[in-house]
Amino acid sequence: MAHTESSAGRAVPRAAAPRQRENWSSKLGVIMAVAGSAVGLGNFLRFPGLASANGGGVFMIPYFVSLLLLGIPICWVEWGLGRYGGSCGYNSAPGIFSTLWRHPASKYFGAFAIMIPIAIYMYYVYIESWCLTYAVDYARGSLMDVARQAGPGGEMTAYRNYFAAFVGVDKDGFPEWENLVILIVVFVLNFYLIFRGLTRGIESFNKYAMPVLILCALVILARVLTLGTPQPPQPGGDINRALGFMWNPRLEGGGIWSELRNPEIWLLASGQIFFSLSVGFGIILNYASYLRRNDDVVLSGLTASVTNEFCEVCLAGLITVPVAFLFLGPANLGKDVLGSSFALGFHAMPAVFARMPAGQLFGFLWFFMLFLAAITSSLSMLQPAIAFLEEGFNLPRRASVAILGFITAIGVLIVVFFSKNLLALDTIDFWVSTVCIFVLAMIQTILFAWIFGIRRARVETMKGADLKIPGVYWFIMKYVSPLYLLVIFVAWCRISIPKKLAEIGGLTPGDRHTVVFVICFLAALLLFCVMLVYLSRRRWDGGRHEIPGEEVIP
Repeated sequence: MAHTESSAGRAVPRAAAPRQRENWSSKLGVIMAVAGSAVGLGNFLRFPGLASANGGGVFMIPYFVSLLLLGIPICWVEWGLGRYGGSCGYNSAPGIFSTLWRHPASKYFGAFAIMIPIAIYMYYVYIESWCLTYAVDYARGSLMDVARQAGPGGEMTAYRNYFAAFVGVDKDGFPEWENLVILIVVFVLNFYLIFRGLTRGIESFNKYAMPVLILCALVILARVLTLGTPQPPQPGGDINRALGFMWNPRLEGGGIWSELRNPEIWLLASGQIFFSLSVGFGIILNYASYLRRNDDVVLSGLTASVTNEFCEVCLAGLITVPVAFLFLGPANLGKDVLGSSFALGFHAMPAVFARMPAGQLFGFLWFFMLFLAAITSSLSMLQPAIAFLEEGFNLPRRASVAILGFITAIGVLIVVFFSKNLLALDTIDFWVSTVCIFVLAMIQTILFAWIFGIRRARVETMKGADLKIPGVYWFIMKYVSPLYLLVIFVAWCRISIPKKLAEIGGLTPGDRHTVVFVICFLAALLLFCVMLVYLSRRRWDGGRHEIPGEEVIP
């Protein structure tokens, strides 16, 4: 392997593979792509129900604290790490980590950043196909017929039963062929776009999909805010009461401080920030690696985060729960509905559209918007693994896409087949989307702030910066964010893991075997990623790498 001299006089191995380097074609393109990755189903389904079920306005206090102390700092960490690794010739997490920490073990931590988005994609693309199926059914009018057959007052139950039959929650097995066809179409569409590459595929699609998504949301929001009191007999009353149900602090048995002393509300808020901003997924790390060496990361990262928060708080927070309250009333919005993304999105919202004027049109817009939100996110989940296969094994994109398609197809079939009570989907969501992303976020924060070092990080992030990071945030990145992460994760483990294990223990033997099988599959997937990193280790051995003409920070 060829070597060059760094500015400190140390021999630094040069990146081995002379691959043609991809870059984002514009600043708008990368912001739309990262925002597309972040804006997903969690914004429009998970956040409104979570906030409303946990005190409304009270929930927003830990939510914004988590945004300021975890979301934005770790977002800047991932943007900085990614661009630095990209300037050294690497786009995959193992390569990027090896540039930060010259230790043989560093690249193996990157296995988490490969495995996490792959595992999430395996169930996320299935939910994505639900959204498209519902949009198609609204366009045809068949979903409106469900409410007509149920009659007034029976819509919620009718749509709950329809969804249960649609996904097969009563028993394991594959869904009807029409649903499978749409799943295959969505799966192939994702891989077609990812095959087209970074600029012609991901960036081009997001430049059109994100504005259309926001336009659909604004049309629905305008309709919601102008509803007034659509049906005076309705228990929800007018739009002001509906917005109050979502945003006014609701205190149960004590003051606001007693509510905030509950650790669970902090765990839920921080978890929502992680899932919403896509931090800890390894996606931003990969996306930022395609920036040029002097492209801005500070303002771009903040802009992508603000775009996500606009969609989550200003759009989703004003649409989903308020309109459900308005048409269904508080009696139909207990924690069993608000606490479930599926119940809120696929039971309550169709019941709302059944009672809303022009409900068929707004039902179509709602689920088409969810589909766009889902596909812009699922696309981003494939790119980190593609980058790893291309970089680690010097594979052409066609081969990388084929291999990843085969691996994810196996996982999708597992999720689809083990449909009883959505156990496979729920198991992957719990252990990957919650546990693993906290672990990866901690790894990245420590690598950036403690091993790479705050002094070098400041120099690196300020290259080409259009905005200066406030000085207090360097202290937050080094001390507050890692400590906050550790405390939240330990508290979450103490509360949630025993509860989850007890829940597994209470399942029937058949269901318990399903959960154990899925957990073993996830463990095998992680070990497989570690093995692939080992097999391609020579690409990264030697630590930090340099590309010709690139300054290496001493």
